[in-house]
Amino acid sequence: MAAAISAGILGLGRGRRVPLLRRARRAFASQTDGEARVVQVLREKFPRASAIKVVDISGGCGAMYEIHIESEEFKEKRTVQQHQMVNQALSEEIKAMHGLRIFTSIPKH
Repeated sequence: MAAAISAGILGLGRGRRVPLLRRARRAFASQTDGEARVVQVLREKFPRASAIKVVDISGGCGAMYEIHIESEEFKEKRTVQQHQMVNQALSEEIKAMHGLRIFTSIPKH
């Protein structure tokens, strides 16, 4: 049963199976206005960032974002300090959000 659940199928007994619902993802690759705004702010606040990725994980309504940012500015900072830096950079934008997932890293040379 565990294997079936991890495969996204729920068994109902007697051979009947129903696919599990999964979180919907946007089917297009273009950036939303909200994603573009968050990227713009992060580029301004972290000019040495080597990678910034922002994804609206609320289905495009702008309520929740996932942010991946790789920057030298995070060097010698604990993860909580790195996340505080991102939160501070987005302090105005966060006021209109429901949630935020932050993933930070330092470039590997």
